[in-house]
Amino acid sequence: MRLPQTLTALPREARDTLFMLLVIAWVIAPQSAHLPLWASAFAAALLLWRGALAWRGQPLPRPWVAALLLALALAATWASYRTIIGRDPGVTLIVILLGLKTLEMRARRDAMVIFFLGFFTLLSNFFFSQSLAVAAAMLVGLLGLLTALVNAHLPVGRPPLARSLRMAARMALLGAPIMLVLFMLFPRMAPLWGMPNDERIGRSGLSGSMEVGNIAALALDDSVALRVLFDTPGNAAPPQSQLYFRGPVLGQFDGRSWRSTSMQNGPAWVASSTAAANLQVQGEPLRYAVTLEPHRRPWLLVLDAAPERPEISGTAAGSAFMGSDLQWFATRAITEVTRYRATSYPQFRHGPLGHVDNARGTDPLVFLTYLPDQSNPRTALLAQQLLAEPAVQAGGTPALIEAALQRLRTGGYTYTLEPGLYGEHSADEFWFDKKAGFCEHIASAFAVLMRAAKVPARIVTGYQGGERNDVDGYWTVRQSDAHAWTEVWLEGRGWVRVDPTGAVSPGRVGQFQRLLAPRSLFSNAMGAVISPGMSQQLRAVWEAANNRWNQWVLNYTQTRQLDLLKSIGFETPSWQDLARLLAGVVGAVALAGAAWALWERRQHDPWLRLLASTRQRLARAGLALPDSTPPRRMAQLAQAHFGASADPLAQWLVQLEQKRYGASAAAAPAQLRRLQRQARQLPWPIAPSA
Repeated sequence: MRLPQTLTALPREARDTLFMLLVIAWVIAPQSAHLPLWASAFAAALLLWRGALAWRGQPLPRPWVAALLLALALAATWASYRTIIGRDPGVTLIVILLGLKTLEMRARRDAMVIFFLGFFTLLSNFFFSQSLAVAAAMLVGLLGLLTALVNAHLPVGRPPLARSLRMAARMALLGAPIMLVLFMLFPRMAPLWGMPNDERIGRSGLSGSMEVGNIAALALDDSVALRVLFDTPGNAAPPQSQLYFRGPVLGQFDGRSWRSTSMQNGPAWVASSTAAANLQVQGEPLRYAVTLEPHRRPWLLVLDAAPERPEISGTAAGSAFMGSDLQWFATRAITEVTRYRATSYPQFRHGPLGHVDNARGTDPLVFLTYLPDQSNPRTALLAQQLLAEPAVQAGGTPALIEAALQRLRTGGYTYTLEPGLYGEHSADEFWFDKKAGFCEHIASAFAVLMRAAKVPARIVTGYQGGERNDVDGYWTVRQSDAHAWTEVWLEGRGWVRVDPTGAVSPGRVGQFQRLLAPRSLFSNAMGAVISPGMSQQLRAVWEAANNRWNQWVLNYTQTRQLDLLKSIGFETPSWQDLARLLAGVVGAVALAGAAWALWERRQHDPWLRLLASTRQRLARAGLALPDSTPPRRMAQLAQAHFGASADPLAQWLVQLEQKRYGASAAAAPAQLRRLQRQARQLPWPIAPSA
């Protein structure tokens, strides 16, 4: 027997149960990425077990079985999180409880509990992600739960699921305007608005430290890091070779890793050191808006160099502060999509301009020449050899930089994602042994070489490049665009950007040639079905839609709410104005909906119209009845008033009542049309003679 025929032959209870289990599986499926492996397997096993019981018509397990499974789930949750309180353990338990409750579905009351647990589990998906894909999946889950709920309230029989789906979709469409009003006008009052995020959960992105190899891992991540919209005609951007989005600046080196001094001293140090940046800008400013994806760290990514404080939309990220190294910080970690406007100047100069006082150990420039003892000895020897060259002695530090870059250009060095493992003396291995690496290998080796020559140098991490989406005009910067470059201090000029990766691979900076991770089997298969051009266009359309979702939904802040009130006439709007406007709109819509429902029921319900017309004819015949008189009572009163001549009418009225309230109330409209034809053919009773 085929599957559709088998499903049709199942009892209604089994069919409805299987549909509900399918919807529950859809709702909890996205949670598997955030739940422990045992929890996902446990929930799947519970749903499969309940489905098998429904399919075979077997009895449900005894209550003690569910109690034992619940105890095991509590113990496993405690073992996984060392607590049962909080977002992650709470979501884990709600998923397990939903699966366990299906084993206790013995009455309609149990089904109602499952439905409401399902709605709550659906909402819990947004604790982890509010992306467009998750929202679309949960919309499907919402329609599924509403369909199951409507189906559970239909009378006995075997109503088709398609009919329940149509009714559920109609309910959702009717509720959409109220949802839109609530979204637009419900006051967003921080910190009440939104869910607190779990700071222990990491996100891919830049770190406050750099160990050789960790930026190469980001090249395998094609997810979006930020989007940029330039305030220029056609959203044109500067040349890609100038698109350096500045992130953590790393000045502390321990021989293996680079660390940010700013992050160790905290925001207070960042705020107090702003003046030390000594930033001087010139030329035309470049204005742009950035939509930054959450990375759970406090830095804001801006183009070099931004002297003015970025204007952050909303309050989730707090305000912005700039450190002495030109890096901008938010006072709070970026835990949600954040939008801000910034102004940068491609032509700038920053940092101290005087000479390095090696006698003063407190001079910050001396600190930036520090190398651990016995660290990278061959690189130190190379620095002395370069300094001894006549051209370098004559030209000073600029000539030293050029000599090092020339060595990178002509020394057989390669740019690769897989240079192999580096040991303790990573700079030595790069310059003399492997001669291969990713951007952080090259930048770190170059900075060590400069420091060995007693030239202040530091590492800057961030993103370089980007690609324009022709659909919406936004420039998309991905995690795979993560980059590391160096800044070298020159007397009289301050800090100067030097990107040694461009000497090894000129295409990496300027021509936007990226190293790509090997394609998976699925990607190769899709590439054989969809042309690269079509795939790129579909990707651009999806990312443009996702960006619109970020801009208009996730980034709809209290500021934008108040701007909406200003546009409709409020001079100095506040959240109290929002609350009053929301109450007024919801109240007006509720009254209008109630009035419309009453009018529609009285005017457009064919059964009520037929009953009303019958009552009017009886009144003309001499029997006036109240509007609240039911059909059966009307039949009794008509027989008492008209006698035997009212018997056909009385029989017809009884059938009319059965159509409305009997077991066949869900029958096709054809039965009502038959009653309408009979009403026109009925012999009408005659009033008795006096």
